[in-house]
Amino acid sequence: MTPPRGAIAALLEGRHDDPFSLLGSFTGPAGTFARTLIPGAETAEAHDLSGVSLGRLTRIDDRGLFEGTIAGDPQPIAYRAQGYGAEWWVTDPYSFGPVLGPTDDYLIAEGSHFRLYDKMGAHLITHQGAAGVHFAVWAPNARRVSVVGDFNDWNDTRHVMRRRGDIGVWEIFLPNIGAGRSYKFAILGPDGTLQPLKADPFAFAAELRPKTASLTTTPPSHVWGDAAHRQTWSTVDPRRVPVSIYEVHAGSWDRDANGWYLSWDALADRLIPYVVDMGFTHIEFMPISEHPYDPSWGYQTTGLYAPSARFGDPDGFARFVDGAHRAGIGVLLDWVPAHFPVDPHGLTRFDGTALYEHEDPRLGFHPDWQTAIYNFGRREVRSFLINNALFWAERYHVDGLRVDAVASMLYRDYSREAGEWIPNAEGGRENWEAVGFLRDMNRALYGKEDGVFTVAEESTSWPGVSAPAFDDGPRTNLGFGFKWNMGWMHDTLQYFAREPVHRRHHHGEITFGFVYAFDENFVLPLSHDEVVHGKGSLLTKMAGDDWQQFANLRAYYAFMWGYPGKKLLFMGQEFAQRQEWSEDRALDWHLDRSAAHGGVRKLVRDLNRLYRDTPALHARDCEPDGFEWLIGDDAANSVFAWLRKAPGERPVAVIANLTPVARAPYRIPLPHDGRWREIINSDAHDYWGSGLGNLGGVEAQGGAAWVTLPPLATVMLQFDG
Repeated sequence: MTPPRGAIAALLEGRHDDPFSLLGSFTGPAGTFARTLIPGAETAEAHDLSGVSLGRLTRIDDRGLFEGTIAGDPQPIAYRAQGYGAEWWVTDPYSFGPVLGPTDDYLIAEGSHFRLYDKMGAHLITHQGAAGVHFAVWAPNARRVSVVGDFNDWNDTRHVMRRRGDIGVWEIFLPNIGAGRSYKFAILGPDGTLQPLKADPFAFAAELRPKTASLTTTPPSHVWGDAAHRQTWSTVDPRRVPVSIYEVHAGSWDRDANGWYLSWDALADRLIPYVVDMGFTHIEFMPISEHPYDPSWGYQTTGLYAPSARFGDPDGFARFVDGAHRAGIGVLLDWVPAHFPVDPHGLTRFDGTALYEHEDPRLGFHPDWQTAIYNFGRREVRSFLINNALFWAERYHVDGLRVDAVASMLYRDYSREAGEWIPNAEGGRENWEAVGFLRDMNRALYGKEDGVFTVAEESTSWPGVSAPAFDDGPRTNLGFGFKWNMGWMHDTLQYFAREPVHRRHHHGEITFGFVYAFDENFVLPLSHDEVVHGKGSLLTKMAGDDWQQFANLRAYYAFMWGYPGKKLLFMGQEFAQRQEWSEDRALDWHLDRSAAHGGVRKLVRDLNRLYRDTPALHARDCEPDGFEWLIGDDAANSVFAWLRKAPGERPVAVIANLTPVARAPYRIPLPHDGRWREIINSDAHDYWGSGLGNLGGVEAQGGAAWVTLPPLATVMLQFDG
């Protein structure tokens, strides 16, 4: 039981990489032998956890090292320490056995542990009769890892962790600490260099920026009441039900009286009723996981498992999601596996090596964002990310993930010049490791969480983004539920920005989108990306004077809600926000008091309700049999007309007149003779339009009807029979 002098010296100096081999209690030839390090103590008496004395130890070094034989078997020990007139109790963490077991080792090593967030990070548990926190972190190349925090004066010699050599995970159980304690990991790299203190990759909460420490948390305590909502979505095909998404930046939708962020509870009180009234089916939050830099909008996250402290405690987010579900609203999250920032406390060179990222910047660095790229070919990294996707669905009941910047993951030459990237093994530009990760992520999420769907922001023509990722299918299929239709967004915004007199020459900017409208399961996105960085608001993008801009915007929205595909609108655009969006301030809610802005909001509300209540407008959003051209070639008048339909449902004719010239009468071919009721008119007085319309409907005879087309307006007619 006498270790080499060098080992004791390393222990006392905080340099020993395996203090569990020296400290704790062990079976020895004379009984149970104990050794402990209690700086500042002159005496140390061992007790079991019930308080029974097991004997006193002998101080063998003035720096607080004690050892000796004690009664009983090896077990967790609490020491009553005395020194220099003080007395205190210390429960020795080195007297406890490991928490992780062989099954964890096997699954972690294999990369198939789908409850990794229950094992890694910091967890309040009771272990061998003591309450405390179990810490575990992956740092396979580190010489030594310590947990430091406000419970040990951030001293990296106090709580050096146990290394599980086969999997590179370090763990320690610290008794007698609870929730709300700040901590990080002190990691000695393979070259002997102490790394900057690292936040916990699996932390469930973090300090409010600019502080960067992780926080211990209590186990989830929220009692969910959303079973009906989850059951409903588990039984439907999201492609064939209404999906209308309200995209929100939680930090700037609104602010409190002091200009600070609304808490999750305050957001629930204001945002959920608003979204219900507006008729949206889902709220999509821009990233809410912890991030140090406000202007990154959360896309440069350092805490993938932690809802940001900006909005209160993690349970507050659970309460928000539950409240939304009880009100019939789904919650989607922006999720960012495409890159991560290189803040010193984050994942970058986590254990002194390129652990989560690539060593070679030609593989592992984004020139656009100055961020690192995950090494998607490493099973531990894939497991970390896939577990995170599962975590948000399991822990917080989110209804889906919108995956940011998928195109940047798919191509090795993304935003790079020749010589700045490395081809794949076949000599191509495809990043097959990232493709494999996305396929695995989607299969895991769809396989384990009923009713959850994923959406890709993918800006190229990669084949099969929203096609199932079956093993026997094309390896390009990614398995997403939906894909953002970036081409539709670009072409239509470009068209509506043109002066109407020129639109006849750009008719194809509207018609071309229908050529590929059903190649993927599309979401039509008018997102935050279109109203920042000098692009202006959607209103100011529209051509013409103030009246025409409002008319164009209303026509555009009605056109969009009649177009095949699910809908997404960024906050503020539903009432025609004039200013470009900024994360620094709340939306301009006072605008809603004006007739023009209030009219746009009323139109969006009515479009959502119409879309939800009219199967012809949503039940075949992703299938070609739900669409039929009526007029696609009238470039001279900039008129477009098409039919939306679904089996057994009354069809809807969508007609857009995109010049400021009223056209009446205008012949529209229709498939059924009889009454066609006008169900929406973006030029209605109630929306601050001119009020020109069809007096409630038209009569079709001989396969057509003569229709009044208001200026810069979209109307919808539904067959009444």
